[in-house]
Amino acid sequence: MTSRVYLMDFRATYKDSGVKKLQRLIDTAGLGSCIRDRDLVALKLHFGELGNTAFIRPVYIRHVVNSVKEAGGVPFLTDANTLYAGSRGDAVHHLATAVSNGFAYPVVEAPLIIADGLRGNTETAVEINQKQFKEVYIGTEIVNSDAMLSVAHFKGHELSGFGGAIKNIGMGCASRRGKMQQHSGIAPGVKKKKCIGCGDCAEHCASGAIDMVDEVAQIDQEKCIGCGECILVCEQEAIQTKFAQFGEDFLERMVEYTLGVLKTKKEKTLCINFINHVSPACDCVPYNDAPIVRDIGIVASTDPVAIDQASVDLVNNEPALPGSCLSAHTDAGADKFRGVYPKVDWTHQLVYAEQLGLGTREYELIKI
Repeated sequence: MTSRVYLMDFRATYKDSGVKKLQRLIDTAGLGSCIRDRDLVALKLHFGELGNTAFIRPVYIRHVVNSVKEAGGVPFLTDANTLYAGSRGDAVHHLATAVSNGFAYPVVEAPLIIADGLRGNTETAVEINQKQFKEVYIGTEIVNSDAMLSVAHFKGHELSGFGGAIKNIGMGCASRRGKMQQHSGIAPGVKKKKCIGCGDCAEHCASGAIDMVDEVAQIDQEKCIGCGECILVCEQEAIQTKFAQFGEDFLERMVEYTLGVLKTKKEKTLCINFINHVSPACDCVPYNDAPIVRDIGIVASTDPVAIDQASVDLVNNEPALPGSCLSAHTDAGADKFRGVYPKVDWTHQLVYAEQLGLGTREYELIKI
């Protein structure tokens, strides 16, 4: 069976602006079928870490909000707190960061609610009985909402290869305990010959798992929570993931969490991926590197698997932009995400999601 994925590019005219096209895209993709009158609708997005500028522009979110209101829904913007140390580790700092990045009520015209509460422990257990987990722990306000829109910035990711609808839902809606479950066993290792003893990794470690011993970083595997922040902090690439040991397990855990979230939202979810400023790393880092391909457009679908497969294909069909971090896989048709993260088999998340019945990798791309 083939799913429909709708695409709008960023071409615009005086009579047909980008935001008008966005609203038409959302309506055509099936927003009205997902929302009933007076539904409380969670717009699950990423507010961006302080210092990052690649996240979705708030003005776009306002038009998504308006579309939800026109369909009869009552929207709110939401995300769950982070596992790592940063500007979004608790609800107070998270909301302050969101406002600083432009997601204030006068701009987006919807309230902001952190899904897993003040310290990330307001959670609801959802039974799934799958390979990795019997139950998963989801931010309670996501579970309590009547419908959901996953609004994701499509980009690279150091653990999953790319971040799209599946990661936005599975990892993004999990409580702190849920995120720790997904990252369990992902303790990175240190290449001593590359370590220069700067101590940046130890300074940024949320769990105090890194010490400097004889001017070389040393990771305590018992304390490590597997958040992966040290991998991004180290400019020498001395800290690296042991992906061969945990790769498929991590991706399966993330997909099973997506299953848990969507179990409470059957036929009540629409996914939107913004494929612009496709940065090589997640919006969780306090910076963003140059995009790896040109701005392509925005896609929407009720199928989270199809929309992520289509987004990957659209990115990989483009030639790499000059000046980006890509030094391999730069031609049109080459796997850009393998070029950035050669040890990450991103396909497994889509294969496993299809096996769990979350959607299909077969899609029809329909341009708006």
